[in-house]
Amino acid sequence: MSRENVEFVRAVYAEWERGNFSAGVDRYDPDAVLVQGEGFPEAGWYQGLAGFANYMHTFLDAWEKVTIEAEELIDAGDSVVAAVLQTGIGKGSGASTEFRFFQVWTFREGKVIRLEVIRDRDAAFEAAGISA
Repeated sequence: MSRENVEFVRAVYAEWERGNFSAGVDRYDPDAVLVQGEGFPEAGWYQGLAGFANYMHTFLDAWEKVTIEAEELIDAGDSVVAAVLQTGIGKGSGASTEFRFFQVWTFREGKVIRLEVIRDRDAAFEAAGISA
């Protein structure tokens, strides 16, 4: 299943590069958790599909244009670690941004049960249960 998880995550990021942030939601468990790590805007836990949707609405509202692309995907069994690049143009300010961080996708029975956003590579690997 881990290869399928990696391919699913790769497909989601391909859509996120196009600005389609609803891609893959059909594979999210209804009780999935989004964890925005410390140091990120709106840091905290978001529970369930409504929690994801509320977070994404707030996140997307801050941008004129934003994309998130996977620069590297690491198979970690039931998890996939993604090194990502986020670029965007702030709404109102017009400022261009570029930001690198990590996302850890955790799966159970083919469904996303957790998406954790982390700044540090070692911490992302630890969250996925692998060594850097």
